[in-house]
Amino acid sequence: MKLSKLCKVGMSFLTKPYYRTRVLIKLGYYDSLSDEDFLKKVFPKYMGYPLNLENPKTFSEKLQWLKLNYRNPIQIIMVDKYEAKHFIAKHVGEQYVIPTLAVWDSVEDIDIDALPNQFVLKITHDSGGIVICKDKSTFDFEAAKAKLRASLRQDYSRIAREWVYQNVPRRIIAEEYISELGNDDLLDYKMYSFHGEPKLTVVCSNRFSKTGTRMNFYDMDWNSMGIHFGHYPPLPTEFPKPDTYGEMLQVAAELSKACPFLRVDFYEIKGRLYIGELTLFPGAGFERFRPISRDYELGEWLHLEIVHRS
Repeated sequence: MKLSKLCKVGMSFLTKPYYRTRVLIKLGYYDSLSDEDFLKKVFPKYMGYPLNLENPKTFSEKLQWLKLNYRNPIQIIMVDKYEAKHFIAKHVGEQYVIPTLAVWDSVEDIDIDALPNQFVLKITHDSGGIVICKDKSTFDFEAAKAKLRASLRQDYSRIAREWVYQNVPRRIIAEEYISELGNDDLLDYKMYSFHGEPKLTVVCSNRFSKTGTRMNFYDMDWNSMGIHFGHYPPLPTEFPKPDTYGEMLQVAAELSKACPFLRVDFYEIKGRLYIGELTLFPGAGFERFRPISRDYELGEWLHLEIVHRS
């Protein structure tokens, strides 16, 4: 593609408020703003309507309110990819945890010789800082270290003012490699719980395909909710209820007791459940719900008056 055409594509990309805002955030354009001013500034650019913090109604608005007003120290543990494993093991059992092989404070501390032939490296305080080794004989360790260093330097809390990530120790963990986790056809079940009560499940599919990730929303009776979430349209094909659905409900309810809202991500592998991560702010509260009536419906499940009393 010629440079002139590339420039036109880039300019077209940046004229869209959603993408332009993401670029400006990464460039530090909004760094001087307070958390509240930042959220009021960028929320409309992402969501298409102004942020009402005085009387929030939608789920997305209430997530922004929680960022500013609800700061429970237990949430820091929940989003820490290392400490969350201990939290999960304590409350629901070690069988749901992907085993940890090692943990280090810096990239230079990584002892690759002590690791098995296959493993996964993750940064504990962000999203996306991950390296997968399927064969040490062909693994580019120098490239992996460069990626991990960049992730360690990133203040993930500044991207969407998710305060919890600012307080997570910046470390690297090595996990056991579970081959099924990299399969295109493996489904990711994301269960939304409000005040300790699961209310819906998102089936995340096509995670590694060229067509892009898809998300299908289901209510508690496994009826399709017809939600188009952000940049993740649903597949027209519906998914059956997983055999471990009842177990998912019990685990999600137990883990979410301490939170106004918590998303618990499950993988079902050979009849066994693993928990991928715990999330407090899906899409940072910056992904649109279509129809918008669903954003209001989810908002009705999140009772800020209960948070005020806690």
